Amino acid sequence: MEPTVTESSSKIATPGGPAALEVIGVSKDFETFSALRDVHLKVNQGEMLCFLGPSGCGKTTLLRIIAGLETQTAGRIMQSGKDVSLLPPNQRDYGIVFQSYALFPNLTIAQNVGYGLVNNRARRAEIKARVDELLHLVGLPSSGAKYPSQLSGGQQQRVALARALATRPKLLLLDEPLSALDAMERIRLRGEIRRLQKQVGVTTIMVTHDQEEALSMADRIVVMNHGVIEQVGTPMEVYERPATPFVADFVGKVNVLQSVALGNQRFRVGDMELQCDACSSAFAPGEAVNLYLRPEDRAVEHLDEGTANRLRALVTRVEFLGGLCIAEVTADALRGQTLGLHFSLNQLHDLDIREGNTIDIALRANRIRAFPARVPQA
Repeated sequence: MEPTVTESSSKIATPGGPAALEVIGVSKDFETFSALRDVHLKVNQGEMLCFLGPSGCGKTTLLRIIAGLETQTAGRIMQSGKDVSLLPPNQRDYGIVFQSYALFPNLTIAQNVGYGLVNNRARRAEIKARVDELLHLVGLPSSGAKYPSQLSGGQQQRVALARALATRPKLLLLDEPLSALDAMERIRLRGEIRRLQKQVGVTTIMVTHDQEEALSMADRIVVMNHGVIEQVGTPMEVYERPATPFVADFVGKVNVLQSVALGNQRFRVGDMELQCDACSSAFAPGEAVNLYLRPEDRAVEHLDEGTANRLRALVTRVEFLGGLCIAEVTADALRGQTLGLHFSLNQLHDLDIREGNTIDIALRANRIRAFPARVPQA
C-alpha cells in the first residue's frame, strides 16, 4: 500500500496562471533500485517548499531532475506551464545553490556574483548595478573585491545565493545549503535566507534532512521516504497531524505506545484505557494499534479525578538541555512502556520533577495519533 499523501489546506495562491512548477508522474530507476516512484507535486508561485527526508529517500534526485542535472525514467517537469522535461540545465529558468558553495576561487566576489550576467552578455553597467544590489541584499556590500578564501563559510554561502539570484530566475533551488556550516551560523543563515526569499518573492525549493530547518523556513514541507512522498503540508500540519507512522516518527520527537483498540476511540495500553479524541474510529476492537504522542502533549496542572488519561508516573531519568528538559517516566499501569516528556526548567523546579519522584500527568486526548501496528509494505 502506498503511503497516504495529504495536501496543505493553506497553500500560497497561484493567481491567474499555472503553477510555478509541476512534477507529473516522475520516476527514476537506477540499475539496482528505484530512486523515485510516480511522484506528483505542484509548487505554487512565490512559496518556499522544503524536500525533507533521510539520506537515500530521493529528495536530491528529485531536485536534480527538476534542474535537468539528472534525467527521469518516466514523467514530466512543467515550469510555469512549459514542458522542460528534456531541456538541458542552461535552458531552464532557475538559479541553484549547492552545499559546497561552488564559488570560483580565482574570481573576486563581485565577479562570482556577476558570472551569470556576463554569460548572458549583459552590459557592464547593468552587471555592476545588479552585483552591488545583491551584495547589499545579502549583507556583504564591501566584499566585492575580496576572494572566496577571504570569507567565512557563511559569507561564501551568501555569495553563492547572490550569484543564484543575479539573473532574476523564476525558480531558486537550494541543495542542503546549510549543511557545511556550524550550528550557530546555520541558525543565523536560515533566517536570512527566509527573509531574502520573502523579500525577493522567488519560488524556492530547498532540500534538507534537518527537521528544524524545514519547520522554521518552509511554507510547505514535502516529506519523502523510499522514493515516494509520504505527506505534503504546512510545518504545523506535518508536525501536528502526521499522515503516516514514518512522518510521525521522522518529524520531531515522539513517543510510541503499543495498544489494543477497544472501539469508540478508546485503546488499552497495559492496564489503562486511553481516550484518543483525534484518532480514527475505524479501528476494530482487538486490533493492534500504535499510539503516537509528542513529548509536549501532556498536562501536569489542574488535574482532577475526571481528567481523561490521567496516571501517576515515576521519574526515572531527567536529561537537562537548558531551558527545555526531557523527563523519562514510567507507570505501573503502562506495564513497562516509558514516556519521554518535555518540561521547562521552571516546571522542573516548581513541580519538583527529579529522578525518583512521582508526578501526576495526563496524556492529551486530542493530541494522540493512532496507526495500525503493522503497516503493509509498499
